[in-house]
Amino acid sequence: MKIRTPFRLRLLASLLPVVALAGCAGLVNAPPTTPVAVKVLAINDFHGNLKPASGGIRIKDPQDPSKTITVPAGGAEHLATAVAELRKANPNHVFVAAGDLIGGSPLLSALFYDEPTIESLSLMGLEITAVGNHEFDSGLAELLRKQYGGCHPKDGCKGPTQFKGASFKYLAASTWDTRTNKTVLPAYHVKSFEGVPVAFIGLTLKGTPDIVTPAGVAGLRFDDEAETVNKLVPELRAKGIEAIVLLIHEGGYPTGDYNECPGISGPIVDIVKKLDKAVDLIVSGHTHRAYQCQVDGRLVTSGDKYGTVVSEIDLQLDRKTRDVIAAKANNVIVRTATYAKDPAQTQLITAYEKLAEPLARRVVGRIDASISRDADAAGSMPMGQLIADAQLAASAAAADGGAQIAFMNTGGVRAALTRSASGEVSYADAFAVQPFYNNLVTMTLTGEQIRRLLEQQWRSEELRGIFLQVSQGFSYSWDASKPLGARIVASSMMLNGQPIDPTASYRVTVNSFLSSGGDGFRVLTEGKALRTGIMDVDALERYLSAGRSIRPPALDRVKRIN
Repeated sequence: MKIRTPFRLRLLASLLPVVALAGCAGLVNAPPTTPVAVKVLAINDFHGNLKPASGGIRIKDPQDPSKTITVPAGGAEHLATAVAELRKANPNHVFVAAGDLIGGSPLLSALFYDEPTIESLSLMGLEITAVGNHEFDSGLAELLRKQYGGCHPKDGCKGPTQFKGASFKYLAASTWDTRTNKTVLPAYHVKSFEGVPVAFIGLTLKGTPDIVTPAGVAGLRFDDEAETVNKLVPELRAKGIEAIVLLIHEGGYPTGDYNECPGISGPIVDIVKKLDKAVDLIVSGHTHRAYQCQVDGRLVTSGDKYGTVVSEIDLQLDRKTRDVIAAKANNVIVRTATYAKDPAQTQLITAYEKLAEPLARRVVGRIDASISRDADAAGSMPMGQLIADAQLAASAAAADGGAQIAFMNTGGVRAALTRSASGEVSYADAFAVQPFYNNLVTMTLTGEQIRRLLEQQWRSEELRGIFLQVSQGFSYSWDASKPLGARIVASSMMLNGQPIDPTASYRVTVNSFLSSGGDGFRVLTEGKALRTGIMDVDALERYLSAGRSIRPPALDRVKRIN
């Protein structure tokens, strides 16, 4: 017997397939067609500045663009807050860097071999960084310890906790170990955003061996930047990766303000022009400048130095082609008045400050009398000459550069050494004298170039020049009655009692600030056969700890006539 289904039930049954199809249509959505928005936050050249650097950042005065103003900025506490706030704008984000995060660091980080800086950047969520030249200051083994952790091989563990290494990844695409013929660290890192992969290639400048101590790069090879990247492009594309970001520790010199680029020159321009068009974005560094530029149709950014600027870069990724279809940047100043201190960073810094105190008090030498930084009428100061002597001593050996003369800029002498009752000099005392932590650079100059260098001590007809302090054994006279450019008495220039020959070559040591033309001493950029040495404060410490009591040098090396 056939049982008849009531009409209402038959009607409901007939509608079920329609309802089911409608439900499936709601569950199986079509793939989104809107681009994937990605926020890249970038820094460079942090150099261990856990506390805000005294110089902040100089920018055009918004009220009068013909002038500049100094904006207090930077430091790990404020940087961490800025990065955290910028992240909130987009869940698809990545925090990257372009090298020199360590090295040339202030005392607080330098005392602990920059372990505090590695911990600080890990804590604030840095994910990827290129290696810079300063990452090689203490050699490959020490760089690998920074990456993977462990106690210092000489001084052991001195931090508040065992050093675990960086939680972020160091990349070194162009740096090869000649013994293994492998890169010392990975060449690139891939991160996906909503299913679209982005490759980050990291490398340092090819010229690293020329600006790092030979021991720091022994057994390493540094390949051409553009050639290295271009060789990687086919490998990445074979993996289905079209979006490529380059993190490179090399940069340029812009003509505009921190967030513009009406013009740019320098090594980065030629490198970008040689890059495969597959490279979409270049995050640069090394020159300690802030800019966002278009070079060869691609975005190139740099974020000043010391954590004063975060480059906020917004990318648009096409879901179908998986490539970058748009890129724009905004350099954000990490103003100390705008971004509060991050409590976790403050806690980390405080812990290291407590441990640093006894290390800073470590006795490194003795002085018989206070060594002043007051200059005489000729422009000479005892403290400046002592520093020049220390730098000559540290670079005189053939293996260290073969220096014959050393010059020190007066502005880099930041304090005197005042004799205590015991005559002891602490490491903190020495660091206060030379807090910039610059490398020594030894170069070849002719006698004529040395004369021209000394003439650059005056920028105007005024006699109040920017004087160079000179090392023992070198002497000269200058005539205050002579015009600009003719004040040095060439015949008075002597080295160890012998006249300086204008055509002969001499090995001269200065700090890295001067070697790049700092304080207007542009002649030093003409130097040949450059050899990078130890840090300036390390040279001073070595000189003070040589087992003798130091006396102020006599001010008889430079004489003023008239």
